[in-house]
Amino acid sequence: MDDISSLLIAWRGGDQSALQRLTPIVYEELHKLARRYMRRERTGHSLQTTALVNEAYMRLVDYERMEWQNRAHFFAVSSQVMRRILVEHARRHNLKRGRGVHHVALEETAIVCGPDQDLVALDDALIELARLDPRKVEVVELRFFGGLSVEETAEVLKISPITVKRDWRAARSWLYRELTGESA
Repeated sequence: MDDISSLLIAWRGGDQSALQRLTPIVYEELHKLARRYMRRERTGHSLQTTALVNEAYMRLVDYERMEWQNRAHFFAVSSQVMRRILVEHARRHNLKRGRGVHHVALEETAIVCGPDQDLVALDDALIELARLDPRKVEVVELRFFGGLSVEETAEVLKISPITVKRDWRAARSWLYRELTGESA
């Protein structure tokens, strides 16, 4: 994993050969992240894992001016990109099908999304939460969408692990109330 950080830094410094060495490593990591996303999606989802990875990779390569800090930062941005792709897909799918929004359940260690409609509802709630507390949304993106640990999230956001845990708990509670209309 340290190789990813050093290759990102070399690429940022203009070393194009670093991008060539980085691509197969990152592609496999993106595939793992995409598989984790797609497991949450409904059976028969029209967007395949490889298509999600390819679209995310193409968008990430376009981030030429990005100041990649390290592996955790790269995968945090990757998770945001994948979230955007899935939400865009879900919104298009919902508009075509005329479907409404369904319930999103929250668990102690994760936010659980099912069908496309749940992802759209979660995205809408995260947009609202960002107006109130942008850092909590960053914590959710890194933990839920990026699969980062508490420690990795703390490193990316430059805050303590205790603060990450507190923000994660508060964000889940707020999202639960927002999505269900109930108290946590």
